[in-house]
Amino acid sequence: MTSVKTNLHTHTYRCKHADGDVDDYCREAVAADLHTLGMSDHTALPDDRWLGVRMAYKDLPSYMQTITDAQKKYPQLTILRAAECEYDEAYASYYRDELLGEYNCDYLIGAVHYFPHKGEWLSPFFDMNAPDLMHSFADYFIKSMQSGLFAFMAHPDNFASSRMHFDEEAKTCVRAMCEAAADLNVYWEVNGYGFRKQNVQTPYGERNQYPLEEFWDIASEYPIRVVVNSDAHRPQDVAANLDDALDLANRKKLKVVDVDEVLAVYG
Repeated sequence: MTSVKTNLHTHTYRCKHADGDVDDYCREAVAADLHTLGMSDHTALPDDRWLGVRMAYKDLPSYMQTITDAQKKYPQLTILRAAECEYDEAYASYYRDELLGEYNCDYLIGAVHYFPHKGEWLSPFFDMNAPDLMHSFADYFIKSMQSGLFAFMAHPDNFASSRMHFDEEAKTCVRAMCEAAADLNVYWEVNGYGFRKQNVQTPYGERNQYPLEEFWDIASEYPIRVVVNSDAHRPQDVAANLDDALDLANRKKLKVVDVDEVLAVYG
């Protein structure tokens, strides 16, 4: 059992790189004594962009219906409706009007699985070692926060999956991200999934892909508040590494917010 009773970051088979459906996660959440579970699969997009690792748009109604069904089936568990999204101004009205509006999502998660760079969309999970890539990542991350669409930003340090040097260039970019988060009062996530991923070998030794200790050392210098989540891609991981994420937040003296604060983002 975990001491943390909430997980707001959960995926289903629809994103094509996770297992299980909503009911499977709810059953495991009850067994783990969670009180609140947020279902937040990688959002469908109207043009089916990034379809290889996203829900198809045609699957969006069934995804939302399975959450409604689970809310009725598991009254002992607070089940929230959400989606994890990449920011693009072209999708802003879709996020506001359809996901938050028509489908009545409780919250949206902002994330950077792709970011624009010199006319292309690149992934931070491959090679982030060139300085200009880090600046593009940070600029896009800040723009995502400025949109006001997201209750919190997921794994802000996921660039560390492929950036082997946390050098002065990277630190400058992280400080820009931190200053923006503090100014905008945007919550960040300490993500438990990184603890379950294969470690990376760097010139300085082996470490997690993320969470990145040095990143959070810098974040601790700013009034940034965080949520801790599992980022479950398998039902059995619905509560995995929540205590690890909380321990990191506590060691860095970061303020951890509760569910009510997250939901209050939208007023």
